[in-house]
Amino acid sequence: ACKLHFEVSPLKIVRASKQYIYDEIGTEYLDCINNVSHVGHCHPHVVNAGQTQMGLLTTSNGFLNDNMTEYARRLIATLPDKLCVCYFVNSGSEANDLSLRLARAYTKKEDVMVLENAFHGNLGNLIDISPLKYKKLNVKKKDWVHVVSCPDTFRGKYRDEQTAALSYANDVQTALLEIQRRDRGLAAFICEPLISNCVVTFPKNYLKTVYRSVRDHGGVCIADEVQVGLGRTGEFWGFQIHDVVPDIVAIGKPIGNGHPMACVVTSKEIADSLAEYGSSFGGNPVSCAVGMAVLDVIQNEKLQSAARSVGKCLIDGFQAIQSSHCMMGDVRGQGMIVGVELVMDKESRKPAKEAAEILCYRMKAENIIIAHDGPDSNIVILTPPLCFNCDNARRVIQAFDNILRSIE
Repeated sequence: ACKLHFEVSPLKIVRASKQYIYDEIGTEYLDCINNVSHVGHCHPHVVNAGQTQMGLLTTSNGFLNDNMTEYARRLIATLPDKLCVCYFVNSGSEANDLSLRLARAYTKKEDVMVLENAFHGNLGNLIDISPLKYKKLNVKKKDWVHVVSCPDTFRGKYRDEQTAALSYANDVQTALLEIQRRDRGLAAFICEPLISNCVVTFPKNYLKTVYRSVRDHGGVCIADEVQVGLGRTGEFWGFQIHDVVPDIVAIGKPIGNGHPMACVVTSKEIADSLAEYGSSFGGNPVSCAVGMAVLDVIQNEKLQSAARSVGKCLIDGFQAIQSSHCMMGDVRGQGMIVGVELVMDKESRKPAKEAAEILCYRMKAENIIIAHDGPDSNIVILTPPLCFNCDNARRVIQAFDNILRSIE
């Protein structure tokens, strides 16, 4: 069983190219949600790299292979110097799970601090540290999990842009002192540098202050870059927005452009604490060939720069129509991850879940695929392939404007 987009009338997709997907009768849809096909669906350079390597060698780990060492070298070159050891795995969930193992092995502590409404994956440990998930499953929070407020200046408890960063960071400090009072030890603080399921961007200096506090209490800082990394935000890594350097980075979805691969990168000091890890398929020659091809395309087609400029087209366009819609509560994002929060009215900010769902179905009727997510399912989210362009953005905004006007 799996969750489908558009459960009432699901799409059967049979092929795709660039930022477009096609159903079984050939209808073309503009794909605004596929952050897996990062550089575009079926990019010929990526496809050729995978096919060529598959015809040459594909094997499990345990042997020397130039693809793995070269890919590790190229990936590490995009990161701060201290992050120099790669563990190759097969999914973002595996990467986050391994990140927890590394943090616990290094600190000899168990407890983990997370943000409210966070989601970090579908493995058992990750459901435990994903409030968005365990609440929906009616699972009780584990004693070793400590949840702090999400630094959301639109819907959170601190909304003053001038003071929100310090207020939210103080909540983290209070939680750290409570962990200390209970004689427990913090292994890690984990968060996405931008919360992807509700597109929450952090107030300036929040993450820098939190990282400092966590380290002062003996914990390590994990950046979950599974959804937002590899240029999507306009920076190569999301944590670079905040001028911080994490201790462990979990990388997933975009690095394989649809091929199942992921990675954890950390310091040698932390890596030395967990020497026994292995993966049958992580870092196999085909995956590494695909991964290098994705890096080629990002560089050669200047997709990081495109994420900045096209993301600005999207955000500016939505903000231009915001004042004419009583249901557009907030427009936010960074690069090519954009969220529009729909509300019943701007004064109450009551989530407009039904309107978000109706909007997504009507956009589909206009051959545009968008999604809605967040704890109240009222945030319209766009995370298109990075080949998405400003003409696409204008088409999306015009359709959104017309459809929302009819809903209101």
